Amino acid sequence: MSNKLKKTSEDMSFSLSRWFRKLSTNAPSTFIVTVVVMAYAIFLFGGGLYTLINNPVASYYTSSGGFMFLYPDISSQFGADTIIAVTLYAMGFFGLLTIYQSAKNVSKPRQAYMMMVVGITLLLLSYIFLEGAINYKLYG
Repeated sequence: MSNKLKKTSEDMSFSLSRWFRKLSTNAPSTFIVTVVVMAYAIFLFGGGLYTLINNPVASYYTSSGGFMFLYPDISSQFGADTIIAVTLYAMGFFGLLTIYQSAKNVSKPRQAYMMMVVGITLLLLSYIFLEGAINYKLYG
């Protein structure tokens, strides 16, 4: 009985050491690391840290009967400001990514052209809407 128990414990320590060695030498995929870093950067650019720290109101109902999703001053923001900004930054990033992918598709000119048009459209739309939001905050 003791030999059987001894053999099981030896096998277990070997399998644990093999598992630990495999876990310590395993590197995460570069794609996953890139996606996580870009998501974190977009979150920071959009004002996510401000939203987490200050816990602002999501939006505001005005007495004239409408909702305000963008805070009318540059010094503060609503929770909806963060969502809008993060969405627009992500749209611009996907536009840049689409433009990059279209440059890699030289063998299929029609597909490359369509991807380039879609990428430029996404990039321009995100830029125009971000500028509009900033102008609204600055000039009311």
